[in-house]
Amino acid sequence: MPHIQQLAPHIADLIAAGEVVERPASVVKELVENAIDAGASAVVVEIQRGGMGLIRVTDNGCGIAPTELPTAFLRHATSKLRRAEDLSAIGTLGFRGEALAAISAVSRVEILTRQRGAVSGAMLRLEGGVPGTVEEAGAPEGTAISVRDLFYNTPARLKFMRKDSAETAAVAGLMQHLALSHPDISFRFLKDGADALHTPGDRKLDSAVYAALGRDFARSLVQVEGRGGDIQVHGFVTQPLMGRGSRAMQTFFVNGRFIKSQLLTAALEEGYRNQLMKGKFPGCVLFVTLPVTAVDVNVHPAKTAVKFAREREVFDAVYHTVLDGLAEKAAPARTKAVEETVNPREDFFLRMDAGTFRQQAASRPAPARPAYNTEWRVDKVEDSVKKVPYETKRSAAFGSAPASVVPKSAPVKKESSVPATPSPATPSPAAPAAVSSRQEEKRPFVPAIPQEKLELPGQETLLKREEAPWRMVGEVLRTYIICESQEGCVYLIDKHAAHERINFDRLKEGKTPPMRQTLLRPIAAELAREDSALLLENLPLLEQFGFACEDFGDNTLLVREVPADIDAEDTVSTLEEFAQNLRSGRSMEERRENLLHTMACKAAIKGGWYSDPAELSVLVEKVQKGEVRYCPHGRPVAVKLTKYELEKMFKRA
Repeated sequence: MPHIQQLAPHIADLIAAGEVVERPASVVKELVENAIDAGASAVVVEIQRGGMGLIRVTDNGCGIAPTELPTAFLRHATSKLRRAEDLSAIGTLGFRGEALAAISAVSRVEILTRQRGAVSGAMLRLEGGVPGTVEEAGAPEGTAISVRDLFYNTPARLKFMRKDSAETAAVAGLMQHLALSHPDISFRFLKDGADALHTPGDRKLDSAVYAALGRDFARSLVQVEGRGGDIQVHGFVTQPLMGRGSRAMQTFFVNGRFIKSQLLTAALEEGYRNQLMKGKFPGCVLFVTLPVTAVDVNVHPAKTAVKFAREREVFDAVYHTVLDGLAEKAAPARTKAVEETVNPREDFFLRMDAGTFRQQAASRPAPARPAYNTEWRVDKVEDSVKKVPYETKRSAAFGSAPASVVPKSAPVKKESSVPATPSPATPSPAAPAAVSSRQEEKRPFVPAIPQEKLELPGQETLLKREEAPWRMVGEVLRTYIICESQEGCVYLIDKHAAHERINFDRLKEGKTPPMRQTLLRPIAAELAREDSALLLENLPLLEQFGFACEDFGDNTLLVREVPADIDAEDTVSTLEEFAQNLRSGRSMEERRENLLHTMACKAAIKGGWYSDPAELSVLVEKVQKGEVRYCPHGRPVAVKLTKYELEKMFKRA
């Protein structure tokens, strides 16, 4: 058995760094939280190459004393805890005392700081966790920390880093959460020298939401506020008609700290029950405030998960706040009474109810008959119509008249256009000849398809097809097909699941590329920052599925082509589901299958849709032949009921 020995300090620091520093976004999180705890009102974050080249966080907080700079980079060194009892009442973001030590162990760090009121500042450089000497330097009030060459001394961690665009998106998503959690602080985020985020810091949550999440999302929100005991909930939720394709736009804060909680997600979505379309998810920016003794924030190294002492009360507070906010938004506005209506022009706009209007209308005199005669006058018609036979008018319009119709030598007889007594029309001598000539020109009707049976192989096979050993009875609830087999069994078939499986098998074979439809007007799909970056990384994969997308800037994808099987209105939700599937898939094959699941589901007929009996017959045939058994998600396509089971239900057996 190997001997037990204590690890060297630098190896222990590298192990500890792996628990705190997972990627550049972890470094930004720890440094910005320290700046917030230092009382800063403005924070600037700069990154290069996704944070792998440079991370610089500058704040105008209280600063650090020069004599305490070396101590700040020791493990378990913090200014926020003094005794064990403080762990049960944590009100700051950073408290573990491991952030600076872990960051300096895997990078090259430079810190420049000056306390408020101090004449000069101090600077300290560290490399691989080894500090240099503290030097006096000029600096503004606050602290500026630069982290360069992250993971330069840990190649095993470095090779698992993702592309620069993905790391940049992770940092951008983190800055969104920090900006939303502290609307009283002005945040500015620069990526490779370009401004990506800038919040005003005016203490207004709606301003932070507008700057961080975009105009379209901000306009779809409803403000909610509620309280349950000592638990307060406030923030914004999306309107039911503005559901998203994933949960990427759900943001929760507990005592100002961004967290991920299944409890809060369940409470939010429960408030939308029977108000949200199936397959859609609400978005939110919700703040839950409760006593610090009622929540444990020390259950996760990155502090993104918490544990509530009274989970049921927290669930009820969030649920009722969301439910009441949506109900208040949906309540119809009160219509003003007639007497409350303002009439700026008494001489034109009249204020009255329906009864008064009827009384005044009944008391008005009947309208006078107009002086002019509105009846049809034949003499006026006679004056307006020229006494010219039809043949002559036709010849004037289409050229010279044929000689057989109007002889040149024959004078035009003037007749009255309105005879006193009608006389039977006498056909002209040329009329029978014209009719007979037209009859001679008529040809017998020849049908496009001969009436006799053609001996075509395909038609002969169709006509000689044997009767299927099953009978489709009908459809119920516009979702389930009822089918009866010769053995006396009854099948209930889910038409959506069956069609989804057929689409999935067809797409998985991939013998032919999917048909595309070019959009007359490209769709600008505004997505979450992480979703947008993830899809941009996988543009070739989206191309294989029929999506022609390009980067439109500001977390927006411009979609020019979509698969022919997908409705253009479902483009944004499909891309959101694609991003969710790409995030959960491990291997490329698994990612591809997840995308196929989404494509097959979007292209399948939905429950509740009207379906033609011919379509249902094809689905039943494939199920009865055993080609379709389960949907791509593993749910059964058909449920079988035997004759004995049915008779047992009715107490016949």
